[in-house]
Amino acid sequence: MNAQPPGRKVAKPRNRMPRRGQAPKPRPADEQQPPSPTPPEAVAAPQPAPEPAQPAPEPLPPPESAPQEAPAAPEPTPVEAPAEAPAPVAEAPEAQPAEAEPAPAPVEAPAPEAQPQPRADLPQPRPDAAPAEGQQPRQDRWENRRNRDRRNRDDRRDGRDNRRDENRDGRRDDRREGPRPPQPEMGPPTRSLTLLGAKTTVYTDQYTPALLEAFENRHQENDFFVKFNCPEFTSLCPITGQPDFATLYISYIPDRKMVESKSLKLYLFSFRNHGAFHEDCVNVILSDLVKLLAPRYIEVWGKFLPRGGLSIDPYANYGKPTTRWEEFARQRLLMHDLNPERVDNR
Repeated sequence: MNAQPPGRKVAKPRNRMPRRGQAPKPRPADEQQPPSPTPPEAVAAPQPAPEPAQPAPEPLPPPESAPQEAPAAPEPTPVEAPAEAPAPVAEAPEAQPAEAEPAPAPVEAPAPEAQPQPRADLPQPRPDAAPAEGQQPRQDRWENRRNRDRRNRDDRRDGRDNRRDENRDGRRDDRREGPRPPQPEMGPPTRSLTLLGAKTTVYTDQYTPALLEAFENRHQENDFFVKFNCPEFTSLCPITGQPDFATLYISYIPDRKMVESKSLKLYLFSFRNHGAFHEDCVNVILSDLVKLLAPRYIEVWGKFLPRGGLSIDPYANYGKPTTRWEEFARQRLLMHDLNPERVDNR
């Protein structure tokens, strides 16, 4: 190794990290760490001793005649990197005899599925016949047809069973309850009604009894009351022409006919400009309803607002002659006002 000139320092190599995929550079001999003790099992190879550095030859003195020149700086000799120490070789462990693995158990092959046998009564498909594009094979179509026929047969059998059960239940109910009477049709006939459901309604302010309409009673075997309340009845005094206001109560027991409510409303509205006394209005209304309905019993009670400090409450009733309702009407007339109401709201 060449000697360095005096007064010049030798730069130490930088300890740089190797790049990815690059082997690390060897360190100089003075910076190498002492080798780690090798285990007894590993066998280390002998390392070659480094060669001793040879001293550089001294330069010859120049001749006296020639002028002396400054000695040239010797060229730096590249420092050779020490040889890498071979890595210790570990002894391979002794191979252990491998244990014999047990032989796998034989696997039984699955039994082949039984293929459905074609029916003898159906035509067999030809082996060379291929289904058209988008069409099922002929064997699949036969299977679908058989399944459809089987479902239809099951549905028909279920329907027969259901009908048989319904008939059995119906016969049992008939034996328990006896013969059932025919049920009447719901709702009255409306052929004779012209005002109910009309698109236009004409309100007349002149007395018109022809506005009343009736329909058939569907429950003639029963005795029941029907009551109408009219709190806005008006008429005119036949002498002064001043209006009279009253609340009318119409109650009746129908026989064969019943009055239609819209026609009754228009009929009562026609008293708006009719001149009549209070008692006359009540009796006229009673007579018109008796002519229309021929009821078993009917009563009309009018409670007029006071005029001149007096209020009038006329009452009239009717019972069908030669029936028990005639006596009922007479008793009702005698006892209609046994408990007079307190007049404090008129």
